[in-house]
Amino acid sequence: MEMMFYFSILVILLGLGYFFGSHTERKHYASIKSRELLSKDLIICNVKKLPAEERQIIKSGLVTGSAVISLDYFKRIIAAFVNIFGGEMKTYETLMDRAKREAILRMKEKAKGADMILNVRIETSSIGSFSKNKDSIGCFEVLAYGTAVKFANLTNTEEK
Repeated sequence: MEMMFYFSILVILLGLGYFFGSHTERKHYASIKSRELLSKDLIICNVKKLPAEERQIIKSGLVTGSAVISLDYFKRIIAAFVNIFGGEMKTYETLMDRAKREAILRMKEKAKGADMILNVRIETSSIGSFSKNKDSIGCFEVLAYGTAVKFANLTNTEEK
């Protein structure tokens, strides 16, 4: 009887974790989508330099953005089952997608006034661990960085 009580508590806690985790993830995705629409005009690319015929760069500087996304216990349990039986880690894919998009948005926010961000790179790492198991992942960090550039304004004579 006591075992059934603890099992019921476990199921309730997992259900709550799933509900609140899904709610938080949906809210975060909605925030990301609205902010991506606001920053869509700032172009990012991974080329190191522009072709010689492009406009003159008058100002440039390093911009970075990082995001740390934690695993919730529900996703950790699902990932453990997938790890045992094999297959795609869909639970981690959404975490990495959210972290990558958030890091890029934060990088863009730091590049206010820039016309473009060149040489964009994205680095990922796992940080923190909630257990003594060294292979356990506690959080993901994604770092996006690049060179924000401001071009010289075109005059009417240059456009012709």
